[in-house]
Amino acid sequence: MSKFQFPKSILSRPVYGTLQARVGKAHLMVADAEGAEALLDLAQTGPELMPKAHIIYIPKGTDFAARLEALAPAQLYIAPSFAAATPRLQKALADAHMGVQIYLAGTEGLIGQVMQAAITAGYPASAIQSEHRGSIARRVQCVHCKGITEDVATDPFVCSHCGLNLFVRDHYSRRIAAFQGVCIDAEDPGQVPPAKELYT
Repeated sequence: MSKFQFPKSILSRPVYGTLQARVGKAHLMVADAEGAEALLDLAQTGPELMPKAHIIYIPKGTDFAARLEALAPAQLYIAPSFAAATPRLQKALADAHMGVQIYLAGTEGLIGQVMQAAITAGYPASAIQSEHRGSIARRVQCVHCKGITEDVATDPFVCSHCGLNLFVRDHYSRRIAAFQGVCIDAEDPGQVPPAKELYT
């Protein structure tokens, strides 16, 4: 299984649940990588969802596309990246009618960005479910240059935009769907502890 139990943290840090079948006129499902496993599990508990489901899936090197297709959703779009899926996502959010249920599964980066897009489009948080599956890498914004680095798996790490050594904080910004990275050696330049994997 690709589930990870995140340790307790500060209040701004997102908390994820388990996707549950809900009654709705339509079901928008967005997943990446191992997030497909959560959609497959959901389909077992709520097979009546699939005829009304629009799935947007970003494989990220995994091989779940055929299994998702076998669920026979109303629509299935396989995207090479989140950037490529964004226009499809925005259209799906714009075209959806009242009663749509939104299901997000996969990495924190995907969940945060889709949740941000859905809330910006006017959907209430109560209509959005999320389940983390797969990589525990984070999407991190450098508080100094404001650049965002995707898939950060170590702490500290070097900002891909300005080159500063950043400490990855648990503070999460829903506005930009990213954790915050702060310069770790601002007072003592060059004094950087060895990088270690997140949550080790």
